[in-house]
Amino acid sequence: MAWSPYAVISMWSACGYSAPAITSVLTCVIAKSASFYNPIIYFGMSPKFRKEVRALFHCLKEKSDAGFVTPVKQTNVSRKPELINQADKYQVSIPIAKIPDWSADLDNTTPITTVSCHLEEKQVPGREVPISIACTTRGAYYKENRVDLLCPPHCDYSQLSVWGSGVYASVSSICAAAVHSGVINTSGGVVRLQKSPGQENYQSSTANGIRSLPLSRWMTSFSVSKIGRKALEVSGSPKATVVPTAGLYCSTGNPSTLPTKKKAAKSGKKNLKVNKECKADIAFLLDGSWNLGKRRFELQKNFVIRVTNSLGIGPQGPLVGIVQVSENPKTEFNLKNFTNSKDVASAIKNVTYRGGSTNVGKALIHTTENFFTPDKGTRSGYPKVIVVVVDGWPSDEIERAANLARESGMNVFIVSVAKAIPEEQKMVPDPTYMDKIVCKNNGFFSYAIPNWFGTYKFIKPLAQRLCSYSQMTCSRTCYNSVNLGFLIDGSSSVGDANFRTVLSFITEIVKSFDIHQIGARVGAVQFTYNQRTEFEFGDHLTTDSVLNAIKTIPYWSGGTATGEAITYTTKNLFGKLKNNNLNVLIIITDGQSYDDVEAPATVAHQSGTVIFSVGISWAMEQELKAMASEPKDAHTFFVRDFPMVYKLVPDILKGICKDYLAVAK
Repeated sequence: MAWSPYAVISMWSACGYSAPAITSVLTCVIAKSASFYNPIIYFGMSPKFRKEVRALFHCLKEKSDAGFVTPVKQTNVSRKPELINQADKYQVSIPIAKIPDWSADLDNTTPITTVSCHLEEKQVPGREVPISIACTTRGAYYKENRVDLLCPPHCDYSQLSVWGSGVYASVSSICAAAVHSGVINTSGGVVRLQKSPGQENYQSSTANGIRSLPLSRWMTSFSVSKIGRKALEVSGSPKATVVPTAGLYCSTGNPSTLPTKKKAAKSGKKNLKVNKECKADIAFLLDGSWNLGKRRFELQKNFVIRVTNSLGIGPQGPLVGIVQVSENPKTEFNLKNFTNSKDVASAIKNVTYRGGSTNVGKALIHTTENFFTPDKGTRSGYPKVIVVVVDGWPSDEIERAANLARESGMNVFIVSVAKAIPEEQKMVPDPTYMDKIVCKNNGFFSYAIPNWFGTYKFIKPLAQRLCSYSQMTCSRTCYNSVNLGFLIDGSSSVGDANFRTVLSFITEIVKSFDIHQIGARVGAVQFTYNQRTEFEFGDHLTTDSVLNAIKTIPYWSGGTATGEAITYTTKNLFGKLKNNNLNVLIIITDGQSYDDVEAPATVAHQSGTVIFSVGISWAMEQELKAMASEPKDAHTFFVRDFPMVYKLVPDILKGICKDYLAVAK
């Protein structure tokens, strides 16, 4: 059977569309070729023809096919594009013939037949597909003003933190906030996240089994709400298609817009936006051992580059450095060297493969002791994070190194690629190395990836976890997780000069603590017969600010009513702050109290406050021990003269850390 214009016309008619005049079509076809084509040969030899026929016959599918692909009626439009009143969500216009020369002979009112097919889904506002998130995902992770999310079931809400009520600080867990506000229950579900500006004085409350915490201020906020179920909406007013200059095509309007998506994908710039909500100093330990090889070393670098691109690196966000694991560790670059994702990616690309043994333990000690220092870019108040990437298993002993890292406040993650197969297990020095090396063996800090070609799905979850401040349990140390209150004797027996010595003594203690909005806090009360709050826990949120405040405390002078001062401090200093820190009160006095101290101190102990009593000169040992926490000897200190008080600083710091570790366990 010969291929003829009549066959083409029959095909178009089968779709229910009108066709151009037979003579015009015949003229176009003959202009293209002096002879007729055998349809079988044409179909076999021309991919372009096959593509056009498939596009044409796509319009013949039944409505039941995919639920939305249907033929539509013929629409006649002039060559000037006009809007077509079309109520469907999906619009593709397919001009029927390739007629560049023929169309030039038409006037501006000649009808041109177009066919509309539902080929590509168009997102309808209000019908977003919910994004699955982890229990620990914080509101700060999403930059959109509104997004629909799916919380998983059975989260351990006792381990998740929420700040605020109704409106939550963006550092809060989204799912925990949703349960607290009653939007979902512990079985999980869909919630709508609505971002809002930061505010001051986030209020605490208890609801649905979750107690939210107060927060003095935060940069951004969010609220959560239920999503009402709505009928599927129909939208879109597609544009008519002008006469094409090529064969069949599908477009969502003017043919000139065809390559828009591809161009956008190719020309899209890398997202260099700083994630100010992600507070972390991160060291990646890259495996540079012989076990990996150069080819997989490059794959490893690409994986780490993608993770760093997802973090949103910047001076007010996360910072990243690289240490290469080999026979001896090498710091490739420090936290302060590169402060945006583009520069970090370039620096990682330039890291050269070293080879050697997989001495992870040695690299972990090196990173703990030498990498995280202020002169190399480590910042106060930011969690210290180590991500160990291992292909295979470590060559050296890692338990001592892991213990050192935990005791130093390091949050160690491990990404293990290509774990040892059963035949290789006998070669592994310590089969439980993954459990030992991580900050906490609870699944949060561990990733096992089958091979280097399956890393893509781990990139976003890993980046999320590296920014989950509330989950960085190893960051919580005695130096960043206490509310440190000072009750200072300002009685007449002290004198101004000795009072200044006491303030200097307090300064030496405070210098050791990491004071931050979500870190250690310091407050002070001076007492005589009366009491005066010099500054509260929320007044100064940096070490420098606290030290300046201490220097400016004026000497009061008066009597000595220590018992009433303890009661006042318990209620007005510690009673106003609710967080997860350990409450520590250091009482400094030089004489005997005019009132009872034991009963007020007992109330303070019962409220969870640890008391250290420091006596100078004429202070009574019996009163000091009555105020101090158990064991009394470990919490009671005494010196004969004011200048000698400085020697107590190391023992007091050790005592605070010992108490913190006892509570943390």
